[in-house]
Amino acid sequence: MKRILVIEDEEDLREIVLFNLEKEGYRPLGVENANDALIALEEFSPDLILLDLMLPGLSGFQFLHILRNSAPPVKDTPVIVVSARTREGDIVRALEEGADDYVTKPFSVKVLLARVGALLRRTGKKGSGIINAGGISLDPDGMTVSVDGEEVSLTRKEFELLALLVSHPGRVFTRNQLLTNVWGYEADVVTRTVDAHVSSLRKKLGNAGTKIKTVPRIGYRLDP
Repeated sequence: MKRILVIEDEEDLREIVLFNLEKEGYRPLGVENANDALIALEEFSPDLILLDLMLPGLSGFQFLHILRNSAPPVKDTPVIVVSARTREGDIVRALEEGADDYVTKPFSVKVLLARVGALLRRTGKKGSGIINAGGISLDPDGMTVSVDGEEVSLTRKEFELLALLVSHPGRVFTRNQLLTNVWGYEADVVTRTVDAHVSSLRKKLGNAGTKIKTVPRIGYRLDP
């Protein structure tokens, strides 16, 4: 499930965009300013960003500059600017700062969703295919997992949790980061949920499950 970060200070518009993204099968997260967005880059790890330019505090232009000067893979996150600024100079500047597309307000939700889908398809080609790490083979498109050629049956949340770990071998994820990326901000989800799913994953993966390491008092990582 692709994660989309929506940076928009107008609450009503933000909620409309979030609602329609979720309806299309994406996992969206909305923030109202660039400072919160910078935190979300680390905790939410978005696959795509929808960015307003006129924000309180740091502007959208400043956020773009910071994003494109970050370390990979964060710096490569695709961005669609969604702004009421329609002047040619603003559009050119945003694209030169690193935006991948530009949508002017007011906009058609259907057109915005089409552009989101097109950009994800375009940028996803570079990283598509089977992911192999820790003796585990994971197919993001087919949502299948195999160990030593044998397919392993997982629940959807187990698959999403494993996909996140396999995609970042060696990286330590806190329990809160895993909750945010896999479950979102669901009020009834607690950190014990992560522990229970990791325990189930380890059992289902057999010997390969030992590659999922517990980092005491922090969270989990997958050893390469």
